[in-house]
Amino acid sequence: QVQLVESGGGLVQAGGSLRLSCAASGRAFSSYVMGWFRQAPGKEREFVARISRSGATTYYADSVKGRFTISRDNAKNTVLLQMNSLKPEDTAVYYCAAGSRLETDRREYYYWGQGTQVTVSS
Repeated sequence: QVQLVESGGGLVQAGGSLRLSCAASGRAFSSYVMGWFRQAPGKEREFVARISRSGATTYYADSVKGRFTISRDNAKNTVLLQMNSLKPEDTAVYYCAAGSRLETDRREYYYWGQGTQVTVSS
């Protein structure tokens, strides 16, 4: 089992940047595929980015490709989401999640953090 805690959210103007961090505790962090998801008010939780166990492979939603970067440090049990060129439509609660398969479906992830709010003003 792994526990996940996100941090780094906040209020930023459009065009700005934020870096989200997810700290993991528990066993074998490096054995999990890690993902970031987000949920805006009134909308379903959607996939943002995922990274393989070693960090060698990443994949992004089209809406964030070229603006967001996911990375991980297995020695520090941390996964990061660098968000640049933020837009108002990026406003959401952002969640990190751990799973065992390289998937974009949130049902494939079984450990979740509590989320961190990101608000982008226009």
